[in-house]
Amino acid sequence: MRITSAEFMVSATRPGNYPPPGLPEIAFAGRSNVGKSTLINVLVNRRHLVKTSSTPGRTQLLNFFNINDQMVFVDLPGYGYAKVPDRVKKDWGMMIETYLANRATLKGVVLILDIRRRAGEEEVDFINWLIERQVPVILILTKADKLSKTQQKKQIAVNAAALSLPPESFLCFSAKTRLGLETVWKAIKACTGDTHIDQAEG
Repeated sequence: MRITSAEFMVSATRPGNYPPPGLPEIAFAGRSNVGKSTLINVLVNRRHLVKTSSTPGRTQLLNFFNINDQMVFVDLPGYGYAKVPDRVKKDWGMMIETYLANRATLKGVVLILDIRRRAGEEEVDFINWLIERQVPVILILTKADKLSKTQQKKQIAVNAAALSLPPESFLCFSAKTRLGLETVWKAIKACTGDTHIDQAEG
């Protein structure tokens, strides 16, 4: 994907704060500290479009980014971080569910998992919730450079079993080596239905 522009639009907590509907939207979700912000930055070839933090749970809003005036990326708050107060978790959950259930321009959700971990009940419930609402899901296993190819295959199988999905449902990605970059863009293009979007640059 040739990125000509990638710009922050707005942060929101409720529908009244969302940008006007128009461009197709792709939401990014995942546990805290799985590399969600880093993935977005690599996809759009920007170092600091999305702020990264070593402290999980920092993203507390829905953050909208205009990409090439062709689509909008929506960075959702991470989940599964024990030190976040229960009240905040509840607020995040309602905020995310409201967006995912009602946003007409949402075309797909990129669900990010750390390849070194096993998907848990939260991922199972989240995927089932999306499937029930016919929201396409792109499953990304990040930090693939941390494992050998043999270990990658093993972890794909582990997560496939945990989520009751075929192994080919998962895409491996590495921010360090750029493994999977073009494949992830192709999956996003398939969700948006935009066949004229440029291919990833080398």
